[in-house]
Amino acid sequence: MQFPAAAISNASSLDTLVSFFRDGGLFIYPLVLSSVIGITVIVFKFVSLRRSTIVPEGLALEIESLDENSAAGKWEALQNRFRRGDSALARLGAVTLRHSGKPQVEITSAVESAARGEMVRIHSGIQSLDVLITVAPLLGLLGTVSGLVNVFRGLSDASDHLAIARGIAEALHTTIFGISIAVVAVVAHGWFMRRIELMTARLESLLADLSRLCAKPGSNA
Repeated sequence: MQFPAAAISNASSLDTLVSFFRDGGLFIYPLVLSSVIGITVIVFKFVSLRRSTIVPEGLALEIESLDENSAAGKWEALQNRFRRGDSALARLGAVTLRHSGKPQVEITSAVESAARGEMVRIHSGIQSLDVLITVAPLLGLLGTVSGLVNVFRGLSDASDHLAIARGIAEALHTTIFGISIAVVAVVAHGWFMRRIELMTARLESLLADLSRLCAKPGSNA
């Protein structure tokens, strides 16, 4: 019975991958754990930074359509949306409406206090990527140095130079793995921070408009 070439190629790739991790030494295990943590954090941030959980477009458009002459029914519908609290904009909008009729300075101060908690929630997990960016390459270097120590410890005049070269190559596995983890973490971190920056700017603009409309007439901005 002949196996398809694709199946043989897949088996060979799997064997190579298994060999890569097996030859990585002791430090390959914390690197595997780091990669699992990194993937988990990235998936978590993709889910938590959806626009619908921070600044839903429908709710943003409702706020932008408000003015001083908007009907009471429109404000009541908006208040019902805020009461559900299913997004950062809704929760901060509810804080704004609770302080409606006060001077704008007081409303802004209350919203800023509540926004600090929202910012902590929005940035949750980012610190883990910061740590991975630093720690993963260092773990890789530790693994490489540890492997090289074992290689050079076995050197002698009768040493097999081909075996030594193979041992050095295997020692570099952890460096490759550690740098790969760091590169993915850097790219994800940059993308998430840019997304947070854009949505935060949108959030600030909408809340500034809402607080202006809710402020007591004639109060200072």
